Amino acid sequence: MSLEIVILAAGQGTRMRSALPKVLHPIAGNSMLGHVIHSARQLDPQRIHVVIGHGADAVRERLAADDLNFVLQDKQLGTGHAVAQAVPFITADTVLVLYGDVPLIEVDTLQRLLKHVGPQQLGLLTVELDDPTGYGRIVRDADGQVTAIVEQKDANEAQRAITEGNTGILALPAGRLGDWMSRLSNNNAQGEYYLTDVIAMAVTDGLVVATEQPLDAMEVQGANDRRQLAELERHYQLRAARRLMAQGVTLRDPARFDVRGEVSVGRDVVIDINVILEGKVVIEDDVVIGPNCVIKDSTLRKGVVIKANSHLDGAVMGEGSDAGPFARLRPGSVLEAHAHVGNFVELKNAHLGEGAKAGHLTYLGDAEVGARTNIGAGTITCNYDGANKWKTVLGEDVFIGSNNSLVAPVDISSGATTAAGSTITQNVDNRQLAVGRARQKNIDGWKRPEKIKKP
Repeated sequence: MSLEIVILAAGQGTRMRSALPKVLHPIAGNSMLGHVIHSARQLDPQRIHVVIGHGADAVRERLAADDLNFVLQDKQLGTGHAVAQAVPFITADTVLVLYGDVPLIEVDTLQRLLKHVGPQQLGLLTVELDDPTGYGRIVRDADGQVTAIVEQKDANEAQRAITEGNTGILALPAGRLGDWMSRLSNNNAQGEYYLTDVIAMAVTDGLVVATEQPLDAMEVQGANDRRQLAELERHYQLRAARRLMAQGVTLRDPARFDVRGEVSVGRDVVIDINVILEGKVVIEDDVVIGPNCVIKDSTLRKGVVIKANSHLDGAVMGEGSDAGPFARLRPGSVLEAHAHVGNFVELKNAHLGEGAKAGHLTYLGDAEVGARTNIGAGTITCNYDGANKWKTVLGEDVFIGSNNSLVAPVDISSGATTAAGSTITQNVDNRQLAVGRARQKNIDGWKRPEKIKKP
């Protein structure tokens, strides 16, 4: 049975008090709408229709993709009116309606809901709540069959006592949708066209309304203000933490850990507090990550150790290598097996060979460093002339003294040594010692300047 999905994303979100459209506010580094679209794609629909209104241009620009059809709702006249804007584009057998500000919905929940849809049956996702305030109530007959949904502002006292709430998410036969949309009325307390009125129409037309519920009520929680946004963020992160722990990761404190992307992990990984994983991160077996680290779009091979307060972005660390504390590995940084980058060392587009070391206070940009080479404290590669980047090449077993400036392009061959305090501007051949210091001069009787007294 073919499927198309309609995502309602036209709301203004005035309680966010923001110029940013509500559905673009982020959860775990992705917009709320982005999360919903990601879940929708996993259902393999033939098309996804996104109904936009407030901030339409910004939403379209941020999320444009070949499989998305953006449908403009000029005036926000209710959820029924929003769905009606997408009806002319729908050709599938089944339509699933989702919401752009409900980002935690699980694919498994939607799959269970879709199983209920047929020519004479639709699927409605409901939720049991201790406090259903604000939710439409699910009205059932004596046999337990759904007969209608009543919005809170239109509900009587008995209906308000119902604890089964409407999530708004439903799956229905597409062939019926046009007729139901044409019969909607705005004769209600809000003066809007409610999508929920479709339920009573379906019952009148002889269809069965089958219900499903999420395993976790937070799946269907929307965000209308910053507080609710923060609640969704924490719940998302706790859910991500539980999934990683189930795969064998030790999290020192799951409440102080954030995932903002896609993470794959091996066994016996240990992650300390306040670690943020962004983008696509691959972590192999026996990796240890210290506290307060940010790791983005990086690969950590078996046995890697990342010490406290380090920042990796677009880096690859080979087996048994280590970095930090306070290391920064920028895009293009590669450490081969057992290489070492210490405290206050920054790499950018630099390749350290097996067992190479840069222990302290060093910047290596656009550099190729051979195996077992040792780079002294305070060393920098001078790779930028103000217009172009140039490369520094260090061979194997090179020893770079402390406080060196390596002015690229320069090639220091295997086994060479540079003296501490040198500025190296010329190539150094195999096993040579390069000394690039100014000659020291000691002046007798030097009188220090004295501070001028103010009148």
